[in-house]
Amino acid sequence: MAGIGKLLKQAQRMQEQIQQVQAELAQREVEGTAGGGAVKAVARCDGTIAAIKIDPNVVKPGDVEMLEDLVLAAVSNALDVAKKTQAEELGKVTQGLNIPGLGLGM
Repeated sequence: MAGIGKLLKQAQRMQEQIQQVQAELAQREVEGTAGGGAVKAVARCDGTIAAIKIDPNVVKPGDVEMLEDLVLAAVSNALDVAKKTQAEELGKVTQGLNIPGLGLGM
């Protein structure tokens, strides 16, 4: 029975570490860009968008569609970076194990 107790303590410690990393990731920001940096999106590593920055030179009243595409691309890029960062940081805690129920997905 001592083996099970030890395993449960390790699982509890891992869960605490995961929660700590997730809290840190919720504050960590990454940036995605599009249009050569004309549009920037800042995402937090918990999957939320923190900011959108648009270079005024790309704002053309007759071409809103292009701006929309750039914003979408920048946001997608930022979220991809955030997901990769989250997976890397949580992977350090779980040593690459994908354990169901521990909330490792974004």
